[in-house]
Amino acid sequence: MRHTLTLSALGIAIVASGCATEEREWMKLNQKYTTAEFRRDLAACTIKGKLDEECMKARGWVAVAPPKAEPKKEDPLSQPPGRGPRR
Repeated sequence: MRHTLTLSALGIAIVASGCATEEREWMKLNQKYTTAEFRRDLAACTIKGKLDEECMKARGWVAVAPPKAEPKKEDPLSQPPGRGPRR
């Protein structure tokens, strides 16, 4: 029973970490390239498991899908939607 619980927790952690990766698509404009070239540049620009976007751009790659934007932080002094100013 204990091994089953441990394996289940480990499996959930692995699946959750796989879902957390940022997926971006890269391409070169007006140039022909191969999958091997992309993989070579991707490996060269990945440092400690994190992709260096400036390195990819320096090699001529352009990000097709933009990174996820951070949610806007609301002004704590602003009125909630649907409420007018106080009188």
